[in-house]
Amino acid sequence: MTTLDLTPAPKAAPFPRMVLAQAGAEARAILRNGEQLMLTLIIPVLLLVGFSLAPLVDVGEGPRVDFLAPGVLALAVMSTAFTGQAIATGFERRYGVLKRLGATPLSRTGLLLAKTLAVIGVELLQAVVIVAVALALDWQPRGSMAAAVLLVLLGTAAFSGLGLLMAGVLRAEATLAAANLVYLVLLGCGGVIFPLTVFPDGVEPALALLPISALTGGLRAVLADGAALPLGAVAVLVAWAALTLGLASRTFRWE
Repeated sequence: MTTLDLTPAPKAAPFPRMVLAQAGAEARAILRNGEQLMLTLIIPVLLLVGFSLAPLVDVGEGPRVDFLAPGVLALAVMSTAFTGQAIATGFERRYGVLKRLGATPLSRTGLLLAKTLAVIGVELLQAVVIVAVALALDWQPRGSMAAAVLLVLLGTAAFSGLGLLMAGVLRAEATLAAANLVYLVLLGCGGVIFPLTVFPDGVEPALALLPISALTGGLRAVLADGAALPLGAVAVLVAWAALTLGLASRTFRWE
């Protein structure tokens, strides 16, 4: 007669399973939050439609949507990976969510990875909606989709690191204010709605080193101009990702 072994086996789940489970929970939390949904999806779509149809700013030659669509895709990445994630993580610490997670087998690295995976999942939904709206506005993307995807992934890593770094060192209220302020500054200075050439010559090179400028410029070069993968934009995004993720992993606190 075969007997069942009912001996308890109190051990943690494999690391990939823990990360995927937490990533699923993070993604559901983002999609259920009306304020984050407005920030990550509704505002980018409204900007795309409004500035594509109305001649509010000079974007040079060619259809307006061809210039705006790559910038709005970059804005969507920043909205989710940086602003939304920084604010949500800051308040998770305030309400003790992170403290409880710290008592589980999920490591700090696992939590940061799960949050980044959740952001990528939400970005896929954003990309589908924004691309569909842009195509309805007669957008005609060019270039390599693989290059565009690589730029988005690098931008996600850079902005995730920046958001988690901010949430890891500031109080929730300070994170809320700082994240929204940085969002507005980068929206205005990152080439999303109008080209960097409108700024003075002495300022433009410095603005080009911002992660939003690198992502916007890189996506625009690939999708609007049909250029090869822009190595300059890649280098800027890799540098930001390495710096911010490295600092975030060292400074991130559970409480």
